Amino acid sequence: MARTIHRFSWPERAAHWLLAAAFFTMLLSGAFVPHHAGWRNPALDTHVGAAVVLVAGLILLAIRVRAFRDTARDLARLDADDHAWLSPGRFIRRRPAPPVGRFNGGQKVNARLVVFGLAGLYLTGGSLLVIGGNLLGGLHGPFALATGVLAAGHIFMAVVNPTTRAALRGMTLGSVDREWAVRHHPRWVEQVERGAREGVNSTSDV
Repeated sequence: MARTIHRFSWPERAAHWLLAAAFFTMLLSGAFVPHHAGWRNPALDTHVGAAVVLVAGLILLAIRVRAFRDTARDLARLDADDHAWLSPGRFIRRRPAPPVGRFNGGQKVNARLVVFGLAGLYLTGGSLLVIGGNLLGGLHGPFALATGVLAAGHIFMAVVNPTTRAALRGMTLGSVDREWAVRHHPRWVEQVERGAREGVNSTSDV
């Protein structure tokens, strides 16, 4: 039995690291953008440039790569097991997590929050660029803070938390430890290995 199992393709990993690099570039450059900055301000140019590169890169991946679109659909779908995973009663009573597929309910909610946060940043940032100081543009800072806190939580879970940091290997090398995957994503492991067996059987029948 293989000790590792493939989890993320290169386009999925590329999208993740593009998002990470662009977001932190926007976060850092945004801290140096002065009020009423013109287009010749290097910090503002970097800030807007990173935002454009992120959107262009994600659109290109979505158009050209099927695996990227499949992942987006997986993250957008909440089934009964995901609702059970997210149940406050489960955490209060410390019940074990129900068996989940490739992503658990927490990861799917996190993906929704990231999309919401980025949409808010682009909407409020665009308002600042086009209109200038206004009520909508004034929400750009709070959106940046909230999304930054969300990113910090993601980094904690990926790097520090002992029960989930094994997942980071999937976003760097593409594969994860099979035993870890069986504990955290048993339905997904079953699906992958069943598909591999059926693929071998169909090949042997030719």
